[in-house]
Amino acid sequence: MKYITTLIIAFTFFSTLNLGAQTEKELITKTLMDYIEGTANGEPERLKNAFHKDLNLYHVTNDSIVVWSGQKYISNVKLGEKSNRIGKIISIDYKNNAASAKIEVDMPDKKRVYTDYLLLLKTGGNWQIIHKSFTYVKYPGN
Repeated sequence: MKYITTLIIAFTFFSTLNLGAQTEKELITKTLMDYIEGTANGEPERLKNAFHKDLNLYHVTNDSIVVWSGQKYISNVKLGEKSNRIGKIISIDYKNNAASAKIEVDMPDKKRVYTDYLLLLKTGGNWQIIHKSFTYVKYPGN
């Protein structure tokens, strides 16, 4: 009985040590939501937090790779100007200080669903998106 009581006390003590700490997945999710919601709600500061300053975006147009600077992407997001886009996190994978994520963004006005493939790194306790490649599919019938 004394052994069980000791185990319960030890478990309770160690489990309370982590109450205030966010998990890595929660921290990554916060960064991804800064990107998703910052773009949708016209909050460029959230994008600046989510994107590394040297981030580039890559996509294919006419069978050629097109590179778009993250700074240019952020400059297109105007403060308070909402856009009709609904983003959701599909997956997150991480190990140590490196992560990848897949995001889907439904854009009803364009009748497209974009898929973003993101790479993230963690420095100074913060996760940032360092790379984005994306593609899209049109709504059926378009």
